[in-house]
Amino acid sequence: MRARLLKTALITATLALLTACQGMPMTHDANDPGIDDPMRGAPPVTQGLDAQGLETLLVAELAGRRGQYERAAQGYLDAAERYDSAALSERATLAARFSQQPELFETAARRWHQRAPDAEAPLRLLASLAQQRGDWQTALESRLTLVAQGEPGELASFAEQALTQGADPQPLAIRLRRHLLVADGDTPYAYDAVLATALLEAAGGEAERADARLADLARTHPELPALWLTRARISMQRGNPTAARRAAQRGLETSPDDTRFLLLLARSELALGRVDAAERQTDRLLAQQDEHPELRLGLARLFLEANQPAPARRLLLPLIDDDATPPAAFLLLGSIAEQQGEVDNALLYYRQVPEGDQFLSARLQAARMLIDADRLADALDFLRLERLRHDDQAANIASLEVELLDQEGERAAADEVLAEARDHHPDDNGLLYMQAMRKFNTGDLDGMEADLRELIKRRPDNAMALNALGFTLADMTTRFDEAYELIERAHRLAPDNPAILDSLGWVLHKQGENARALPYLEQAYAMMPDQEIAAHLAEVLWSLERTADARRLVERGLSRFEDRPKLDELIQRIPALAP
Repeated sequence: MRARLLKTALITATLALLTACQGMPMTHDANDPGIDDPMRGAPPVTQGLDAQGLETLLVAELAGRRGQYERAAQGYLDAAERYDSAALSERATLAARFSQQPELFETAARRWHQRAPDAEAPLRLLASLAQQRGDWQTALESRLTLVAQGEPGELASFAEQALTQGADPQPLAIRLRRHLLVADGDTPYAYDAVLATALLEAAGGEAERADARLADLARTHPELPALWLTRARISMQRGNPTAARRAAQRGLETSPDDTRFLLLLARSELALGRVDAAERQTDRLLAQQDEHPELRLGLARLFLEANQPAPARRLLLPLIDDDATPPAAFLLLGSIAEQQGEVDNALLYYRQVPEGDQFLSARLQAARMLIDADRLADALDFLRLERLRHDDQAANIASLEVELLDQEGERAAADEVLAEARDHHPDDNGLLYMQAMRKFNTGDLDGMEADLRELIKRRPDNAMALNALGFTLADMTTRFDEAYELIERAHRLAPDNPAILDSLGWVLHKQGENARALPYLEQAYAMMPDQEIAAHLAEVLWSLERTADARRLVERGLSRFEDRPKLDELIQRIPALAP
């Protein structure tokens, strides 16, 4: 059984949302006296209310002050509907933003836009929310409405984001071409739509069309830095660094202080094999940006991507003289030393990564490096020393040691490490979960169940443990009702976790509820397409007599997944599913 990790999908607005929200703290603790009331910046409640309306608003106001933002938002929505008030809709949107209820947030924003169709803030908010859920067409329509109102739609930036996140460029380009046919070319932001269209056309394989569009813009507006930025980026994407360098140089002439052109020049010089010229551009860039550490890291990665470790190392070394060295600098220097065969030097860098997000990955990389150098004993000694040096991370480091020993076939040694770690850290839930999974792998289902039940007793809200036990009972026993109860509890805790959705669909299938199982499995596969979920979904489709869909899914899975034991097992049980 694969590890089923808890992944909580949090939806937040990433662009400028509401004027009233600017500078607003994201905490939801209404009892913290050091935090301003998020509702303070909302529009005032007007007079002229009837008794029912006044009661609704008072309840909403009190709920907002107590941090009950969902209740407050719903109250304001009801009042806005009663009085057809844009100000109350805005207030509802502000409260909904803090409710952590995405659907309520969007509903409130939509109602606000309906009552204030010319207001900029709700349109930008709706565009942002549409982008977050991957609805690029709706996001584009909101932005074009802004353009029609004389506001900047930031369409070129939108096109870049859409392409970065894998959106289909063709329908977006078609819509923008329709817009360009009727748009006023003399408006201040008209060029933005042209650039966005060209970006999408180039990404969609319409290179000549994009080139012609940009050439026309260059004749009429050669002074636009955004034009040359777009031409340089498109040229780099096409693998034409010479054209990219020319465009970046033109852009630098129009905007000498724009560091984006220096970066594009460095990238194009590297692509042309002109490493010294690329270093000159990065030196200029660093001089303009006051030696910002994150910039040095980014430039070092640029050289590493071009397989140029020497200039990357030169960029990184000044960072380790600082007391606040970014952890990534040690990781990158360790990686460079490792690639050049300097194992002991790399080890010194890896072990300097401080406790934090990259602490464990650095120790894991160091241990694997030593193992690859046929120094397993040194790898184990290194991890043991790290456990002593970092007591707060000792249990996590022990987990790494167990995994590495398992990978090397040293199961007995792994058992000893885990037992020792459990003795020293009996309350560590991660070690208990690892022990449970190792018992499962050896066929000790009773032992696994006992450990997981102990973990659930300690942490009733541990969705990962609930799901692991529930799935095992559903998949390997006939205790389906008990399995459903466990998985349903996990689903309430993490409704958007694809592994839990898969488990819920699978246990419903085991209970003969295939129609109920189908939407959960479809959602799980859409979120996390893997061979096991594909096998579960195909079996449910087959059970529902959707044989063509089941066969098509199996055929695609066989071509998509190299390692596919669950699909192979399904075909053995139902040979008619074989393509």
